[in-house]
Amino acid sequence: MTGRIGRRALGGAGVAAALGGVSALLTRGALTIDLNIGRSLRPLGPMSWQIDAPPEVVFEVIAAPYLERTPRALEHKLRVVERGADMVLAEHFTQVGRLAATTLETVRFERPHRVSFRLVRGPVPHVTEQFLLGETDAGTELKYSGELGTDLWTLGRWWGERVARRWEAAVRSSLDAVQAEAERRAAHGKPGRTLRAPSARFPT
Repeated sequence: MTGRIGRRALGGAGVAAALGGVSALLTRGALTIDLNIGRSLRPLGPMSWQIDAPPEVVFEVIAAPYLERTPRALEHKLRVVERGADMVLAEHFTQVGRLAATTLETVRFERPHRVSFRLVRGPVPHVTEQFLLGETDAGTELKYSGELGTDLWTLGRWWGERVARRWEAAVRSSLDAVQAEAERRAAHGKPGRTLRAPSARFPT
């Protein structure tokens, strides 16, 4: 009996270690489970910000690190793999505990009212996002919405909820920084430099 219990304990420990290893690979973006079996979709957002700056200024704060030379201060968060006139392929890096999480995304720019992201590789098989900039009497209304998808039914939905919470928190934090920088530029009438990547990801 004792031997059976011991073997079961060891077996359980092995399964836990294997699941922990898979979770670490998913978090780092080294493994993406894209089976399109049991696909579940859930919304990201919506969220919105009222920004006391024109849409052109807000757009520039978001787009500059991607379409222009990435500032040295952002090199640990962002690497543009390929850059075009209105679209880039970019890696985003985030430290999650002891792990370095990486996502690879396409980013499309439609000046001055839309920025769209599509996940290529990351902790889940499907993410699309859009940032819409509308002109208001006070400046800009920035609206964020997106969609996150996972495979494998209940297990995938559980993982997707974990990722989505961190993803939305990252967007919220980044766009708070975009708002502060855009309003600073508008108040001083200077182009300035953005200090944070607007879409650093925190999947875990």
